[in-house]
Amino acid sequence: MQIEYQTHSCLPTQNPNWMHYMTQKPIIQIINLSKIYGLGDIQVKALDNVSLTVTEGEFVAIMGPSGSGKSTLMNILGCLDRPSEGNYLLAGEDVSEMDKVQLASIRNQKLGFVFQSYNLLPRVSALDNVMLPMLYDNRNNTSEEEQRSRALKALEQVGLAERVNHQPHELSGGQCQRVAIARALVNEPVLILADEPTGNLDTKSSIEIMNILSKLHDEGKTIVMVTHENDIASYAQRIIHFRDGRVDCDQPNGHKPVQLVQEGVDHEMA
Repeated sequence: MQIEYQTHSCLPTQNPNWMHYMTQKPIIQIINLSKIYGLGDIQVKALDNVSLTVTEGEFVAIMGPSGSGKSTLMNILGCLDRPSEGNYLLAGEDVSEMDKVQLASIRNQKLGFVFQSYNLLPRVSALDNVMLPMLYDNRNNTSEEEQRSRALKALEQVGLAERVNHQPHELSGGQCQRVAIARALVNEPVLILADEPTGNLDTKSSIEIMNILSKLHDEGKTIVMVTHENDIASYAQRIIHFRDGRVDCDQPNGHKPVQLVQEGVDHEMA
């Protein structure tokens, strides 16, 4: 298979910290991927021959103006849609040609979703909302007690151990988003997809949510996040800008890669 790589003025090919991450296991591999809408002569390329890789443990922010292709990309990464051309490998498995049933299984087993509007069931508790992915997992033969234990642990991770029996209407927006993050974690996905996770939140709650995502990244989770906000994107270690269905700019954020590499150097010198 021949891969056509795009070139961009800000690609960090000379940055030594970049290579530290590119040696990790690939979680996302997109190869010459396009998504075309329309029929006949009237066609729109929402994604135009995109190739990129996200490795295990990366925290990537995707940015771009409306119509740039970032939402289409997230739908494909989340196995909610399929590409018109090209390949998408998720943790080494090509999901490009899978049918709807297969994609639903992949979503449940390998992906965790965090949505702008939380997408919680309104009349059940935080605990029951977090347990939902395990109920839909056909592979899951664990007992209800074990499922409850895993859900409680996930809620504890996001600081909601005291709110497990509260329904969404009894929680703040920030707390609802924390429940959504716990739900995303409970099946131990290989990839967390966060689509405008702070879009409905005030500044204080936004900072709390981003601190949680940063902590998960520090623990080794792979996160891809769409955002319009530069200050939210600054929490990521890598920022990819889309324009007109193509990658316009792909570069490390700087502070997190430098910090990780520096810690390794200091440890060796100690």
